[in-house]
Amino acid sequence: MKFPMKKGILTLFALALLMPGSWLHAKSKKYDVLVYGATPAGVCAAVAASRDGASVALVSPYDYVGGLMSGGLSLSDGNQCVRQLMGGLFIEVHKRIYEHYADAGVKLNYKIDLSKNDKWTYEPHVAEKVFHDMIKEVDVTVHLEHQLVGVTKESTRIKTIKTRKGVFLAGQFIDATYEGDLMAAAKVSYAIGRESKKQYGESLAGHQFPKKRVKIEPRDEEGKSLPLLTGDSLGEDNGDEKIMTYSFRVVISTDPSNQLPMPEPANYDPAHFELARRYIKANPKAAGGMVSVDGYPLPGRKVDLNNGIGRQISSGLVGASWAWPEATYEEREKIWEAHKQYTLELIWFLKTDPVVPGSVRKKFAAYGLTKDEFRKYDGWPPALYVREGRRMIGEHVLTQHDVRTQVEKEDSIGISSFPIDSHDCQRVPTADGKGWINEGTIFPKRINGNRHGHPYQVPYRSLTPKRAECVNLLVPVCLSSSHVALSSIRVEPTWMMLGQSAGVAAAMANETKVDVQQLPYDKLKQRLLKQKQVIDFPVGYVIGEDMPSRVTEKLSVIVLDDRVAKKKGVWKESRNFRPYVGDGYVHDDNAGKGAASLTFETKVPRAGRYDLRLAYSPHPSRASNVPMNVLVGGKNRKISVNQRLPLDSGSAFRTLNTLDLQAEQKITIRLSNEDTDGFVVVDALQLLEHPKK
Repeated sequence: MKFPMKKGILTLFALALLMPGSWLHAKSKKYDVLVYGATPAGVCAAVAASRDGASVALVSPYDYVGGLMSGGLSLSDGNQCVRQLMGGLFIEVHKRIYEHYADAGVKLNYKIDLSKNDKWTYEPHVAEKVFHDMIKEVDVTVHLEHQLVGVTKESTRIKTIKTRKGVFLAGQFIDATYEGDLMAAAKVSYAIGRESKKQYGESLAGHQFPKKRVKIEPRDEEGKSLPLLTGDSLGEDNGDEKIMTYSFRVVISTDPSNQLPMPEPANYDPAHFELARRYIKANPKAAGGMVSVDGYPLPGRKVDLNNGIGRQISSGLVGASWAWPEATYEEREKIWEAHKQYTLELIWFLKTDPVVPGSVRKKFAAYGLTKDEFRKYDGWPPALYVREGRRMIGEHVLTQHDVRTQVEKEDSIGISSFPIDSHDCQRVPTADGKGWINEGTIFPKRINGNRHGHPYQVPYRSLTPKRAECVNLLVPVCLSSSHVALSSIRVEPTWMMLGQSAGVAAAMANETKVDVQQLPYDKLKQRLLKQKQVIDFPVGYVIGEDMPSRVTEKLSVIVLDDRVAKKKGVWKESRNFRPYVGDGYVHDDNAGKGAASLTFETKVPRAGRYDLRLAYSPHPSRASNVPMNVLVGGKNRKISVNQRLPLDSGSAFRTLNTLDLQAEQKITIRLSNEDTDGFVVVDALQLLEHPKK
């Protein structure tokens, strides 16, 4: 099995210099929209654009359609997103998958129910069939095995893309690759790797150490670092070009009638796993635990193997991904083969090495590839799990703040809710040389008591390049984001949602002949809603706090946690006094009077009378005179809050005032510690609609 593209690829631009001049002027059909990359996001972009009236070309460097969902990943992580906030083509794809099994008489272990976050699983060949079916129903022309050479531009507008097989002309372009190849070829600004904590003020940026240090000798007799370590030191914590580990989503069968033998790795050297061997010797139960892979049951008695984020050694080849985003196709082929070799060696180690307990060896000895998956590739998945590639630096860089606190956007094109979740970026000896540590993992940041992360709106601006660089390109996969934000975005449900929105926007931009940065958002929103995209939080949805959502059809209930406020001065987090909303509250430590403030901004979905309510923990040490300014419709209402008074009976809030509000009217609420006579505590604000008489 070989990398699923032809060999001999040079750089993206070098081949243009070698081609005869006539090649550059070859006659080609002009499409309204060209999507480069047949990933799930690319398929959704192409289908959405076509359904919106555009002629579309879907062009891929590979020989299959569907990216990871067709290439091995068989659990698309929708179970870790808020289903009620997902819509559009992601839901349609999975409904079609479910119907495929129903028509075949196959009973799945879940139901397509948006109220439940069951694991929606599927076999890769079924996902691929669904993608092909959807493409056949619309005006989309598919061109496979078209490796990108470069682009031609006139000023800030892409005119053509050039591949090894020809030239494509289009009005609008979408880069749906996992790597951002078209974006880079168009000379759009991008970043690779991790930012420092200072760059965007992200607490989860830079070096991260959630995993325990392993106190085991990491060097050989000559003092050299053992295989599987990525270097001798961590380097400076000021940003770097290191990215998350990649892995294969190997699909195995537990049905002997549908098995292919697991290939024995060529030139296997047990020394490659000396690090794992020492770890297992010191921790006999580590094999199958900290040294192993995750497995997800699939229909058809199959299992999807995945890198275990919590494991010390798993199927991710840590450090081998760093060069991939900028690599030529030829170089990527070598990286792909290195990951395959490592994966086979890891399975062989767990299957045969005497240090591995017999029960684990027996388990891995039973693994076989599948006869009915990836038939063209002898059962091996064609897609390497590219968790992170280039990241555009566009009109708006999405950061940790957008994902966790500043969650509302005026130009929302969809709602994401997968947790911030980064796999290892490096594995190095500890500073004292007596152990080693995996660095870069960010364990999933979830809402308490839930599988999903903090819901947030993704702005259209994060899909658009800077206008001075390109005006007819949209980037839904390698969108404008930090490493931390991408760690939440980087799953197929979000990418499919963004791909669909990009497709609609591209069709609209082509139709109206305007730059993608100048599309009228109100009209774009209507087109997205027509395609069943979920853009807004439902009425009464609790945003910005670690609580389950609350939605009511009769009354609007808006809750804003302290995390979504714009803070000035010093505010300390605490959980000392209950009750509190979410995962805690903030206070001014009864210091720096006049220097600290919090500002909330929101709006209500419909006109009405609303109670303004504040959550705080009452106590004699609290301030009796907290100043609150409420700005609505150009009028400023001043309120003094006595935080020594008790909360409303049976509630975490106390009602302070009543406001008459208009639908979609901006409301600004500011609290400060100016001239206050005690601790100022801010937990959350609530706007509760009065019943209609």
